[in-house]
Amino acid sequence: TDFRGMGMLGLENLLYFAKEYNSAARHILSHSHHPKHGYSFAIVGINLTHMAYRLLMEGCAKSHMFNACASSPVEAESQRPLLKHFHHLYSYLFVEFDKFWLAEKPQDVMEFNRIRDLFENNVRSLLEDRSTHFKINIAVENV
Repeated sequence: TDFRGMGMLGLENLLYFAKEYNSAARHILSHSHHPKHGYSFAIVGINLTHMAYRLLMEGCAKSHMFNACASSPVEAESQRPLLKHFHHLYSYLFVEFDKFWLAEKPQDVMEFNRIRDLFENNVRSLLEDRSTHFKINIAVENV
């Protein structure tokens, strides 16, 4: 039932993240089990799919998507973002959200909406720069 919000796209994003960034995904999953600062890995993932989708549909992520295409010589010819670029944006958001969540040191999971909104505002600010191209920094810290 958790996938009702984003359907198959939410599942595909989680699978992509787990396959392409396996060690980072496992590390982040371990963070989600933290006794004090834990969160629901899958629910956060679905929320991040929704965030990425909204950023794309509102046009906020357009520069990032085209910059991501231009950085790859094969896709640069077509200048068309592919689903893998969306998955990459999602993966970036997941890695960065985990860092942000841990830095905020929430009292409990009930702070999720507040922290997600702060995180989204930060991402939107970064996306205002037309040269933005999110690159995944998979150096995840232990909690």
